[in-house]
Order: sequence, then structure tokens, then C-alpha cells
Amino acid sequence: MYRRFPTREALVEAVYRNELAHLCAASPELLRTLPPEVALPTWMERFIDFMATKQGMADVLRVVLLSEEDRLRTRDQLRAAIAVLLDAGASAGTLRTGADPNDVLMGLGGISLIAGQENQRGLATRLIGLLLHGVMATAVQDGAVHSGS
Repeated sequence: MYRRFPTREALVEAVYRNELAHLCAASPELLRTLPPEVALPTWMERFIDFMATKQGMADVLRVVLLSEEDRLRTRDQLRAAIAVLLDAGASAGTLRTGADPNDVLMGLGGISLIAGQENQRGLATRLIGLLLHGVMATAVQDGAVHSGS
């Protein structure tokens, strides 16, 4: 293992980047089998799980992801994954048009911090439900499917 990863930090970075890539690739994969209004919360739950697994590696990740460029690249990748899901839902009329992927990402980040501090996975799921309520098309919230703003 040390031939490939000369330090513990290098191993942690490789694992982190691999898991991040899998999480981001999940957006289009989920949309192949699920409607957008189901794919989005499924991806959000995966995001929370991804963040929860990073709690134990937080100190090492702070060292590994020191540069602002690394942090921005990660945010861009996550925003793009969310945008794929939001755009698909907007096209299907089940998610609001114009929902900002950055706003959704910030909401998810807050949820992961709150739930992680409380160590309550159920709380994260409930908070995701509230966040989803904000991006669902108004008519979907009321039981019918047509676009809301």
C-alpha cells in the first residue's frame, strides 16, 4: 500500500476523491432509473452519508484540501451533480424551475453539520424533506404534477 500511497494523507485524499467522483456520477445514474423527484432525495441521502463518513477523516482532509482551489473544485463538482438533478426535475415539471444548485448544496451542507453534530441520521432525513419541499413544484406538493415557480 505504501508504494502507491506514500503517506496516510495521500491515501485519505485518494479515497476522498474516489468517493466524491462516485457521488457526483450518481446523479445521471439515478436519473436513468428514477424520476427526478425521487432521484434528488436519493442523491441527497447519499450526500449526507458521504459527509458522515468524512467526520472521522476531517483532520486529515483539512490538511489534504488546504488550497482554496481544491475546495472550489469540490464545490463545483457537487453543484454540477445537483444541477443535473434539478434540471431534470424542472424539465419534467416536478421540481421548481430556477432552483439554485448552490442554495441546495449549502442547505445540504448545513444539514450534514447539524445531523453530524447530533449524530442523528433520522434528523438529516427530516431536514432533507424540508429542503425538498422548497424545490418541489408547487403542484407536486399539492398532489398534481405541473410546473410551479
